[in-house]
Amino acid sequence: MRIIPAIDIIEGKCVRLTKGDYSTKKIYSENPLDVAKEFENAGIKYLHLVDLDGAKSNHIVNHRVLEQITSRTSLAVDFGGGLKSDSDLKTAFECGASQITAGSIAVKNPEIFLKWLSDYGAGKIILGADAMNRQISTHGWMQSSSLDVVDFIKQHETNGIKYVICTDIGRDGMLQGPATELYRDILKETSVNLIASGGVSCIDDIAALENAGCEGVIIGKALYENKIKISQLITNPFS
Repeated sequence: MRIIPAIDIIEGKCVRLTKGDYSTKKIYSENPLDVAKEFENAGIKYLHLVDLDGAKSNHIVNHRVLEQITSRTSLAVDFGGGLKSDSDLKTAFECGASQITAGSIAVKNPEIFLKWLSDYGAGKIILGADAMNRQISTHGWMQSSSLDVVDFIKQHETNGIKYVICTDIGRDGMLQGPATELYRDILKETSVNLIASGGVSCIDDIAALENAGCEGVIIGKALYENKIKISQLITNPFS
């Protein structure tokens, strides 16, 4: 299972939120590049980079942070937040993203999302399936919908999507364990490469997600709060 640390960006700084609430912002570093280099130096290969300013403003904002990280580390970066147009997508890939994560646009403008999937291929486009009480949320989690998360993923699997990041918003930043049963339900109904996000608090959580069949796991606050040490991720049997 792939281990994928997260860096969330507001005003160029590395931050974490709780349940996606911008008022809970906590700054962990003024320099996201330094954080990314720490991950790389520890042996990490992947990074989940989220432009929270972009998610709120509906267009890419912190692409220079993406460019800095991809040009000065070897990390394979998936980038999300504010990707709403062809030009946003072009900017993300020109700035070095290996993959992009698109969620809101897959709900609000599926024609563009399907065009991206066709133009760039399923290996480049990750479906972001962010859910509160199993219902999809969009626009930086500020808007809710009546879409069931499992049905949403199933629909886009028929459209050719291969990778899905599913975040249980109610668990995000809470350090109370991931939504393992939700992920089991998704994997019963689909064969996507499922990346779990939200609530991871310890190594046992990661093991449970691997046993559930998740292809990857995104870890944020647990690393920044030293609930999990990077050395533990490298010495445990995760790849």
